[in-house]
Parts: sequence; C-alpha cells; structure tokens
Amino acid sequence: MNRSEMKRVEPTVAHFVLYWIGRPCQSDLPMFAVLSRWASFVKFSHTLFALPFALASMVVAAREHRGWPGWRVFGWILVAMVGARTCAMAFNRIVDRRWDALNPRTAGRHLVTGEISLGSAWLLCGLAAAGLVFAAWMLNPLCFWLSPVALFFVCFYSLTKRFTDFSHVWLGIALAIAPVGAWLAVTGRLEVWSSSGSVTGLAALRQGLAVPGVLALAVVLWLVGFDVIYATQDYEFDRSHGLRSLVVRWGPVNALSVAFLAHLFMWALLVVFGLINGFRLAYWLGLIVILGLLVAEHILARRRDLRWVNAAFFKLNAVISMLFLAVTVVEVVFPWFRLRWY
Repeated sequence: MNRSEMKRVEPTVAHFVLYWIGRPCQSDLPMFAVLSRWASFVKFSHTLFALPFALASMVVAAREHRGWPGWRVFGWILVAMVGARTCAMAFNRIVDRRWDALNPRTAGRHLVTGEISLGSAWLLCGLAAAGLVFAAWMLNPLCFWLSPVALFFVCFYSLTKRFTDFSHVWLGIALAIAPVGAWLAVTGRLEVWSSSGSVTGLAALRQGLAVPGVLALAVVLWLVGFDVIYATQDYEFDRSHGLRSLVVRWGPVNALSVAFLAHLFMWALLVVFGLINGFRLAYWLGLIVILGLLVAEHILARRRDLRWVNAAFFKLNAVISMLFLAVTVVEVVFPWFRLRWY
C-alpha cells in the first residue's frame, strides 16, 4: 500500500465522531457537507420560526435590565431552544419515515434515501433531548422540572396525524412552549400576577404569566394558520393514506379560510400583548406590516402551487417572527425610541 492509499483510509477523530452520529463518511467528504446534511435533516433553518418569539419573551421578562438577562441565561436559552427543536424534528423524521417513503414530495428525505441511518437519527434525538434537559438544569430548578413536559409536547405532536384532525394545534402548543420557557428562564417563577407589594394593577400583570401566556396563544394560532397552508400540499396523499388534518377534514378551500381566521386572531393577540406591555408607535407600525404580510401569505396560499406555498410557509413567516422580535427589542431596549402618537 502506497502513501496516498494509506492517507485515504487512515481514520481521524472527525471520522470517529461522525461514525457515531451518522453513516461512516468517506475521507473525501468535507466536514461542511456533513454538517450541512445534518442541518438539512432537522431543518435547522426553521428554528427561525419559534426562536424570535422566545427571544422576544426573554427581552420583555428582562425589561428591568433593558431586556438583557445576561450572557449565561441567554446562552442556555439558545441551547434549550436548539435542543428542543432538534429533538422534535429528529423524532418527527423517525416516526414518519414510512409515510415519507410513500409520498413523492418527501421521498428524498435522508432516512428514506439512507443518507442518514435510523440508529444515528435516534442518537441525535436522544442527545438533543439531553441537551434541553441539561440547559434547563443550568437555568433554574423550575425549568429543569418542567423540561420533561416540554419534551413530551415537542415530540408527541408527530404522532397526532394518526388520530386527530387537530394535529396543527398540537404543533402550535409545541412551539408555544418556547416563549413561556424563555420567560421562566429569566424569572424563575410561576406567577399569574406579581406577588410583589411594590407593584399593582397593570404593572403587576406585566410581571406575571399573562404576558408570555398571551404570546403563547398567539404562537399557537400563528402555527395553526401556516401549518394548514403547508398541509395543503399533501391533501391528496393524506386523504388516500388515512392521515388526518383540518385540510383532509374540511377540504383545502375551507381549511384555508380557517387558517386566515386563525391568523387574524393571532394578530389580535399581538395587539393585546402590546397593550399589556405599554408599547408605543414602533410596535404598532410593526404590527401593521405584520398584518400586511399575513394577508400576502394567504393570497399566495390560495394558489396551492408548491413554489408559492413554500414562499408563504417559510419566507413570509420567518420575516413575521423576526420583525416581531425587532419591534419588541426596540420598545424594551431603546426606551428613548418609544415614540408616542399623541
């Protein structure tokens, strides 16, 4: 064996790690390609959906410190969010692999094609779940004890299409855990109303669970709306294979009408969120833009074309969540920019 052949087969630390988290890689496979494959497997880019709402909740919870809870809390919130999201997506791909293989739209997914092995997918799911629990433990005891509840919801929704038409609601609840969890990570307490005697009325309400609770309900309705839009792609497949959703139950046209109503109520809850927190012009201008984006999303969704559905599902919703985070940060972190309209 010559030197070049020895170099090609000699194992490295990277290959040893990748052996345990995926299929044994070839020596000429770039590390970036491996990471990109795993990021694609769990749709890492879709973290943009829930993360901005969690960070907005964090900023409001830490408003007494100009929206910043410190690097430690911020870092562990990110770890918890990524862990929960990765665990949920890995579990979803595992339990849905049979249906993915039958659906032409999803037949190219990694577990179906064998790009990623079932064992490595389970390992990633377990490591991500452990990462969430460890991050919760590092945050505070309340988050630690509630972390199994979060894991249950983020994983259980993957099974709901088998027995209920309201699987979209379960997915909404899974995502709605994010803003509540971020709030608890900062405050470390479960209080509907602030128990501090120094604050009363609306100020006491702002320090209780009503704030993340309203935001969580908005996230549920937001998710129901755009997940129904996404489910229209698989209407024929789901109906013929016994999978359940609101699209299968009511048909695409009626389901899209329900999705539009869900988004209108979601926007109304964001109005309530702004009123509770005393937000001013920057926030309300942001909400007007968000309303326009929601309307545009449903105009695109009515076309029921794969390209336009993906645009409505990912691009517009990513902009909505990021814009919401931006205007919330402006209101809390830069009080001098909190313009009045009177």
